[in-house]
Amino acid sequence: MASRARRGGVPAPEDEPRRKEWAEQQAPAPQGLVLPPPLPVDYGVFMQGLVQAMQTQDHTQAALQA
Repeated sequence: MASRARRGGVPAPEDEPRRKEWAEQQAPAPQGLVLPPPLPVDYGVFMQGLVQAMQTQDHTQAALQA
């Protein structure tokens, strides 16, 4: 019966240290520099730049081989 009472949401006093220890293991405190989330990426602009770089590389290779 005592185990049923604990399952209802009221922790037993002896469970509290274990719960804190478990929480520390699950979510370690961040150490060092915490970075902000990255900015959104415009993939259309990214792809245009990538295609342009590849075309420039092709032109450069062709000019060097000529």
